[in-house]
Amino acid sequence: MRFSQLTSALVVAAVGSSAVNGLNILISNDDGFGTANIREMYKAVKAYGHTVWIVASVTNQSGAGGTAIYTTERNLTIDSEFGIVKKGQPSVGADPNDSHIWYYNGTPSACVQVALDYVLPRYANFSTPDLVLSGPNYGLNLGPFLYTLAGTLGAAYTAVERSIPAIAFSGGTSVQTAYYHVNTTTSAGLKDTATIYGELAANLAQQLITNVAKKGGGRLLPPGYGINVNMPFITSFTNDSCINPPFIHTRLTGGADVDEAVYNSTTGLFTWGNVVPEGANTCINGDCSLPGETDILNAGCQSSVSVFTVDYDAPLACHASPDLRGDLAPLVQYANSTIKVGGLDGTSSVTNGTAVITAATPTSTLFPVGNVGAGSFRVSRVASGLGMVLVVVADLWL
Repeated sequence: MRFSQLTSALVVAAVGSSAVNGLNILISNDDGFGTANIREMYKAVKAYGHTVWIVASVTNQSGAGGTAIYTTERNLTIDSEFGIVKKGQPSVGADPNDSHIWYYNGTPSACVQVALDYVLPRYANFSTPDLVLSGPNYGLNLGPFLYTLAGTLGAAYTAVERSIPAIAFSGGTSVQTAYYHVNTTTSAGLKDTATIYGELAANLAQQLITNVAKKGGGRLLPPGYGINVNMPFITSFTNDSCINPPFIHTRLTGGADVDEAVYNSTTGLFTWGNVVPEGANTCINGDCSLPGETDILNAGCQSSVSVFTVDYDAPLACHASPDLRGDLAPLVQYANSTIKVGGLDGTSSVTNGTAVITAATPTSTLFPVGNVGAGSFRVSRVASGLGMVLVVVADLWL
């Protein structure tokens, strides 16, 4: 259907400073407490006015899944990741430069448990956080196989199983860097990839916080529910082709691969390969109208947002399931949305039809203004006020 004058409201909701700020948030990951990604997310979440603590592994614990392994050594037997904490120091402790950042010599799941049962009750002004954020991981965690394998997800569903809402974040840029190597700008004159991942993650979490507050507050997610987010390879080190990806509603299954054993007859050894089987991609109790997160990431510069439960995919009709995807609007859209807004600043970056829209600067405090990719836009009118931006687009195909 074609509307000659389509009035399309692209609303970016403002954050009420007193209504939604000041939550207690725990951050963890599986790459280590000193990585750039976790520290940039920490900074971005704190910028919204929340009380934020990090408790994460002292070394890289990628691939640990949900295993809970506690150290048997009272003190570190080797230096921590990036040499931030030296050999001989306690196996659990605070970063020398920030008392809200803690390390523990254990797996991601164990770190979350140590945070909930030791660090926060003893040293924070709260014991149970309102939200746990895990990541952003270096490398994607797509599909049900990596859901069980990834320590990023293990930290998240450990919190979910402890009745705490949690969101796991992973990014397609896989080279780990230390937090003190974050660049103010890259050689391309853009934000560091870690900064972009951190801001994208903080914006999505804040969108959920804002929408729940508008409905009167309460739990951010029902018991047993979590969210898995995968963000694409960010190109900001060299160009602006993918620096503001839109968030898309997805499900865990769909195009997902699992490992297979590949035998090398010369060496007599095995390595892993990928196979895409029906068993890992059958939609059973999730919303089968949604695309798989693997398919969305393979399609280009888009981020996938999958609601999961302790029953894996979020049920479609069981137990009067809540409209959690509505609680992520307008920042998270559906794959067939005519206009997709960038996750950094809430402005349009991808479209279908005749209108191609890039950055109209919002007045909202929800989305810090960032760079968007190349393009042009044709907008009839941009009106701002009352903490929102209304974009009216003409001659748009639906």
